Amino acid sequence: MTPPRVPVIALTGFLGAGKTTVLNSILRAPGARFGVAVNDFGAINVDAALITGQIDEAASIAGGCLCCMPESDELDRALETLSDPRLRLDAILVEASGVAEPLAVSRLVRFSAAERTRPGGVIEMVDALSYFDTVDRAGPGGHRGEPPARFAAASLVVLTKTALLADGERERVIAEITARIRLRSEEVPILEAPHGRIDPELVADIAQAEDPPDQLPLAAVTRQARAEADPHQHVHADAVTVRAPGPVDAGAVLDLFESPPPGVYRLKGTITVSTPRGARHYVMHLVGRHVHVASRPAGGEDGLVAIGMDLDAAQVRARLAAALQEASASPAAGLRRLIRLRRLSE
Repeated sequence: MTPPRVPVIALTGFLGAGKTTVLNSILRAPGARFGVAVNDFGAINVDAALITGQIDEAASIAGGCLCCMPESDELDRALETLSDPRLRLDAILVEASGVAEPLAVSRLVRFSAAERTRPGGVIEMVDALSYFDTVDRAGPGGHRGEPPARFAAASLVVLTKTALLADGERERVIAEITARIRLRSEEVPILEAPHGRIDPELVADIAQAEDPPDQLPLAAVTRQARAEADPHQHVHADAVTVRAPGPVDAGAVLDLFESPPPGVYRLKGTITVSTPRGARHYVMHLVGRHVHVASRPAGGEDGLVAIGMDLDAAQVRARLAAALQEASASPAAGLRRLIRLRRLSE
């Protein structure tokens, strides 16, 4: 069986939006195995102990912003190296230059020649303090035209530096930024991260709750020291899990993935579908609006997990349970949709 493809998550945002801060918050997750590709690795504010304990492989991409490179070979080479199955990475994080366009970065990842990777989403950071002075400036007479196109590529928008807004202005500024984003993308989740911290569960599957026994304990000590020095913690993501009672209706599951419950950013799971030729087994991932389907070996427990912020757990659980109903008498149409999507995911 072919090893699962490694998700590639792009971290984008205008200069000073807080990409490095968010990156470091993700890298502090215990037990996770990340690969990192950035334009200037030396700019990441992570000490050697944390790098040794938490980053299994790093790649530096030189030559300016990713989208301005005449060729994408450098990114392809980095992703090819980082997706080596021997590294057993959970995900690859690409920190793009502050002048990179998210749409272009998304295309580079989506159409990368690195065959062992798959798109894992585009997280766009927005500096709430200077948003209207940088990426969305008003024209003559104070008129604002179309909102930035960059939000069309985002699977998650993170508002940073909101803690620095004046108390009397904070609610108004956040509402105005949100309204501009919504003009470009009605459905993209918008998360407020006052101190640049997001829950790593929103980004990728975390391998373990604790560091593995053979990992250098210095990384955990470093994380604890930083947590004590800076008590601001991220808001934890919500997760809802529903197990499948047996083979499922592929069409019902696809309907769920194409129209997930409100607030769900990631949706993942394993399912079994009955066919005239026997059972087929699949693993599915949804990040933002992108669905990825792959075949998997038999075995293990089937079910779905929804991850997001401020979820209505009862509503989400009901939607997942309804999608995991037993296979209908005529599953052919849903199976054809699923097979077609799997082929598109290859």
